[in-house]
Amino acid sequence: MATVEIAMALPGLVLIMALALWGVRVASVQLTCTDAARSGARAGARGESLSAVRDLVVRAVPAGATVRVWRNAATVQVDVSAEVQAPAAAGLPPLIVQAHAVAATEPGVPEAEG
Repeated sequence: MATVEIAMALPGLVLIMALALWGVRVASVQLTCTDAARSGARAGARGESLSAVRDLVVRAVPAGATVRVWRNAATVQVDVSAEVQAPAAAGLPPLIVQAHAVAATEPGVPEAEG
């Protein structure tokens, strides 16, 4: 009798475990994207070229993430978005994780690249 109950509950427990691990993965990707965006904004504020900043951020985020970097006279801004796929058994759509960082531009840093 107990074997039947375990057999009936096991798929539900596996699905719950898969969703919990997905939650941990989403949190990990969010932290990675946020850290990368902050590092990129700081590098851009120091005067690194925007292409170098973008390369720095792209190396740090998961493959397939979208990175957008821009600078004006006052700030450098970095946006990162990445898709995190749900477990196949859950039948849920992927989550889009986004991070945004802004840093004040150091004096003497040009607004646009030449």
